[in-house]
Amino acid sequence: MKRAQRKFPVQNLGLGIRWNLRYAPAAMIEIVPESPAIHADAIESLFDRTFGPGHFAKTAERLREFSASLPDINRIALDGDRIVAVTRAWPIQIEHGGQAIFIGPVAVDPEYRGDRLGAAVTSEVLDAGRRAGWSLALLIGAPDYFSHCGFKVVDHDRFKLPGPQDYNRVMLCEFSENAKSYRGAVYAAIPG
Repeated sequence: MKRAQRKFPVQNLGLGIRWNLRYAPAAMIEIVPESPAIHADAIESLFDRTFGPGHFAKTAERLREFSASLPDINRIALDGDRIVAVTRAWPIQIEHGGQAIFIGPVAVDPEYRGDRLGAAVTSEVLDAGRRAGWSLALLIGAPDYFSHCGFKVVDHDRFKLPGPQDYNRVMLCEFSENAKSYRGAVYAAIPG
C-alpha cells in the first residue's frame, strides 16, 4: 500500500544544515531520544528487516560489540507509535585523542525511504552529541548521503579500524577544535 505523501518544507535539521526533503508521510513524524526499555525490541526488529543477519559480520560491529549505545544521544523517528527510523551512537576510544562517538547503524523502514529521514535522524544525533560535549563523531557510510549531515571522508591514514574497511567510506564530523588531533587505532569503549 502506497503511503500518502506531501511536499515537505525546507527545514534546519541540526548542525546548521538546511535541505529540502522531497516528501514526508502525511502523518507527523516525531524524532525523539531512544528509551531502551520501550524501544529496544522494535529497533532490533527494524535492524533485522533493514540489514538482515549479515550486519553482525561488518567491521562496524567490532566497534559496537561488548559496548552499550548512548540512549540520551540515540534518536528514533516515530510515526504514531511505530518506529520508522533509528540512528544510534556508541562510545569509542581513539588511540591519540580520547573518546568519541561512533554513529550507526542508521536504519529506515523500507516504506519511509527516499525522504532523507535517515539523514534527519542522524543530524539530530549529531546535534545531541555536540550538546553533550563529545569532540567528534565517526561513521562508516555513503559519502554522498552523509555529507549532507556534515560528515567528511577522512584521510585514509588518520584512523585504523578493526578489520577490513573501505576507507573511502570512513567519515567524521568534528564538533570541536581539539578533534583535529584525534588519530590512530579506533577501539570499542568498554563500559565499566
